This record gives sequence, structure tokens and C-alpha cells, in this order.
Amino acid sequence: MNYGKSYGDMDERIRMTIFYNNLRKIKEHNEKYAKGEATYEMGINRFADWAKEEFLAFLTPFNTNKVEKNYTIFGSFKELQVADAIDWRKKGAVTKVKDQGQCGSCWAFSTVGSVEGQNYLKSGNLISLSPQQLVDCDASDGGCDGGLMDSAFKYIKQHGIESNEDYPYRGSDGSCKHDESKSVLKVQGFVDVPANETSLQAAVGTIGPISVAIDATDLQFYSSGILKDGHCTSDHLNHGVVAVGYGSEHGQDYWIIKNSWSEGWGEGGIC
Repeated sequence: MNYGKSYGDMDERIRMTIFYNNLRKIKEHNEKYAKGEATYEMGINRFADWAKEEFLAFLTPFNTNKVEKNYTIFGSFKELQVADAIDWRKKGAVTKVKDQGQCGSCWAFSTVGSVEGQNYLKSGNLISLSPQQLVDCDASDGGCDGGLMDSAFKYIKQHGIESNEDYPYRGSDGSCKHDESKSVLKVQGFVDVPANETSLQAAVGTIGPISVAIDATDLQFYSSGILKDGHCTSDHLNHGVVAVGYGSEHGQDYWIIKNSWSEGWGEGGIC
């Protein structure tokens, strides 16, 4: 009832079987967590009645070969002095967690999350921007079938972006209804961060929330804690999120990641 789902008789039996199988996995993992053999806890969420194959199909693999190579690279990070820990939520630069629904629009949410932070740091105004405009209007990307944050930044640079209030999220592909007179902002430019954690820390620590692509294969039942799993790989990027901070706990470094699977997933939508 918490997730508003309903099934037909046949589908209900199938879903119940999947749910109980997943519940067993969650309990087995949490027993390891209680013994200190795992670094994070699992829980029941909106994906608890999904088979692993369904969850993987929900994720949208990134074709990084489509990323233009002429974008400026974030550099000189070796000379930057960064804090040992930072949380941009506490500094007012992060909007509330949104929900992409069944649409493969994580790339759009990742993009607007980063731009929202930059707009706040520049203007002092925290405005929730429209991922739906990117889904509908960014012809370089695939809407609910996935996209790239680089292309979305380029779109905002050319066309601007409206607020989420003026162009609300529907969670499905639609025709473009962008009214340029309602654009909140345009970006003047953007850069890519080298694919290593030193550079990302420098970017998050000095610039603000950063749009990143991750391997979300093992995030289906994440509930809390520091997810440290050897299955994650930069060769299998399949989800766009926002890095909104970092820190260390009991000697274990961590990233603070804002997701787009609603506040009912993870730690209020955060990993």
C-alpha cells in the first residue's frame, strides 16, 4: 500500500513470488550488516517486487562514445585547496529529491540538479528546474529512453530552461512546449571532470553539486549506510545522479549522492 501498486490475479502471484525472493535477499544481507560484514543496509522500497532483470532494464546505459571530445576539461585540480568534507544540502544549494517515475530520464534530473546548485551559488535563489523540458525538447537525447548530461547542458546553453513549476514533470515523453520567455536561466558554459575521484572531490569541494554518471546495478534495495561494493565499475555507467557532497566516517570515505527515485528510496532519496 505504501507504493500505490495493484495487480491482477496472475500478476499478483508472480509479484508476490518475486517480492518474497527479494525479501530473503534483503534479510540475508542485513544479517551480514548487523555482524559488520557489510557496510550498508538494504530495505523494502518501490523496487522490492521487481526482478533483477527488470531493474537493470529500468536503468539507462550511457553511450559515452557520443560525448563530444571538444568540451573543456576541468583542470588545475592539484592546486586547489578543498575541505575534508562538504555537504551542499546544508549550504542551501540542493532542491528536494524528485521522482523520475518509470521514465528513463535520470540524465535530465542529474543535469538540472547541478544547474540548480550553480544558480543558487550565483544568485542566492534556489529554483527547482524542469527535467520535463529536457525530456520533451532536447532533440540530442532520447527522452525517457535515456540521454547524456553533456548534451543536456548544451541544450540549456542554447535555449534556456524553465522552472519545474512552469514546466511540470509528467514522467513520459511529450511534445516540446518550451516558452523561452519563461526561461529562468541559461548556462554560459560547462566542463567535463576527469574520471577520477581526486578531480571529482576538487570539483564538488570548490564548484558545488556536480552531475555524475554511476553504475547503479547494486542500488535496487539500498536503504542506508556507505555502499561499498566491488561490482561497481566505470565501464558500466547506467544512471545519472548528482554528487552533492563528500566526507569520511570511521575512516571510510564516502560521497553524498542525490538520486531521482523519490524520497522513499535510500536515506530520503540520498545515497
